Amino acid sequence: MPESSTTLLIVETTAGDPPIEFLGDTSDIVYFISMAHSERYGAHHPLAKASSIIKRKLRIPIGPLMIFGDANAETSEERDLLERLWQEAAPLAEAATRAADALEGEPELLELTSGFPELAERLRELAAIATWAAEQGARVRLTYIL
Repeated sequence: MPESSTTLLIVETTAGDPPIEFLGDTSDIVYFISMAHSERYGAHHPLAKASSIIKRKLRIPIGPLMIFGDANAETSEERDLLERLWQEAAPLAEAATRAADALEGEPELLELTSGFPELAERLRELAAIATWAAEQGARVRLTYIL
């Protein structure tokens, strides 16, 4: 992973470490899912606008991508929240794949995400990890470090 970013997406599975890994900086996914979450509160960032198009115009359910939390749990409440973040892997794989397809296939989304040129590729890698986990009958958890 490049040293350029300290923002990191962590994907855990109940089946252990997957044989697939991210081939680049995962910060774009963290920014995308954060902006997708904040879009409902009126965020005007290009990634928030892109997520709005994906969710509302294209009607792609990306909810599984938005189940994530801070990896640095310090209180018992934060640790409890982390335990509630485990989710089924197959819906996450589908959401990541469909979001990547949209980002690569829609001119408006290509423009909005031009500052994040590896986002679709990282989403495809996330989908591959989640697909592997689903094949193992495992659950996944998304957390981040800023």
